[in-house]
Amino acid sequence: MTAEHSPFNDWLPEVTGTVPGPASRALAGRLGAVENRNVTCLEPEAPIFWERAAGANVWDVDGNRYIDFTGAFGVASVGHAHPHVVTAIASQAENLLHGMGDVHPPRVKVELLEALASRYPGAVRAKGLLGCSGADAVETALKTALIATGRPGIVAFEGGYHGLSMGALDTTARADFRQPFTERLAHATGFAPFGDLQGVLRTAEELEACGQAVGAVIVEPIQGRGGERVPPKGFLRGLREACDRAGWLLIADEIYTGCGRTGRFFACEHESVVPDLLCLGKGLSAGMPISACMGRAEVMDCWPASQGEALHTQTFLGHPASCAAALAALQTIDREGLVERAERCGLALLERLQKACRSLSGVAEVRGLGMMIGIECTTPKLAQRVTRRALERGVIVLPSGPGGRVVSLTPPLCIGPEQLDLGAMVLIEELAGEEAASS
Repeated sequence: MTAEHSPFNDWLPEVTGTVPGPASRALAGRLGAVENRNVTCLEPEAPIFWERAAGANVWDVDGNRYIDFTGAFGVASVGHAHPHVVTAIASQAENLLHGMGDVHPPRVKVELLEALASRYPGAVRAKGLLGCSGADAVETALKTALIATGRPGIVAFEGGYHGLSMGALDTTARADFRQPFTERLAHATGFAPFGDLQGVLRTAEELEACGQAVGAVIVEPIQGRGGERVPPKGFLRGLREACDRAGWLLIADEIYTGCGRTGRFFACEHESVVPDLLCLGKGLSAGMPISACMGRAEVMDCWPASQGEALHTQTFLGHPASCAAALAALQTIDREGLVERAERCGLALLERLQKACRSLSGVAEVRGLGMMIGIECTTPKLAQRVTRRALERGVIVLPSGPGGRVVSLTPPLCIGPEQLDLGAMVLIEELAGEEAASS
């Protein structure tokens, strides 16, 4: 099976009435009464509430059909509700829905870790530790780095996002996320300009001067929530060499970029870089909560052998249904040639958007790699208007980057050619329309 012959109908948008519709607005009122108010933004406009999804399509509770250009934060790598993934989940649930992952493990946990180890960059011998979220994987990587090196200092990057749990938050750059919890943070992280190798060295020196011996560097090969920022060519290779010289571990956060999104299974493979630790999540299972921190075996073996109590574990570690979903998603990526398709279709989409936006003064840059593309607008207000207008026309995109000035595109890798074409057309028309309205 190829991506051109996917199991999905490549439906185009069908929107009737206002967006959000009355059913979504009613649900917004109900949600506001029961959910912590810091979670879902309900004002000034209510969101659409999803009812179902398949492939690159989403239907809301008002019956409107959309094309999902977000992949639900990049999770729907093989498409929403891929039949192979859904069948694997159902079959596993019928046999074993929950196991005892760190005491009496399910067989499927072994199979998933074997599959991930076999894909590790550079074909080096690898081991891993599973979790439920991307932040779990980052927490594992940070703990591993400390155990392996004995040095707590971490160099991360301005614009970087690695999660919001306490350890991961210390390596996440955004001040608005950090400030409310600053008294709980370790403050063991220094932030270098993204893409600046000399800046990495300066940041490490500053950490050392403050008594934080550096043990690792954590990097997104392409920044996701930071605005689809692509570093200069050679940066990752240079970072690997700098880590080798200094005796630091290199942690690749591939939670967003992994599983084929950038046209390689791992984005670090674009420069043939082998990290010491590698974090996976989002598209790994195409819809179930699971993540992994994989690493070179000699690094992971710095953890002591279990004597009956694991130092880092959780109740749902190696959850059978999630492991089965991940195995099915990996098989689907291979069978449908989705890594190759991401490279090919992503390049065509990038070139089309760059050409169309070249003359628009409201667009600062169009950049990306594979199916991970950002349209950086000159103001957050422009990006947010375009995001809203696209939704009203049946195309779901998200703002990202500083202040939300980047229109982020991370569609399912199986998205159909007509869907890709129409989504691009809608974005181009809305950007051009905003340009005309402001002139």
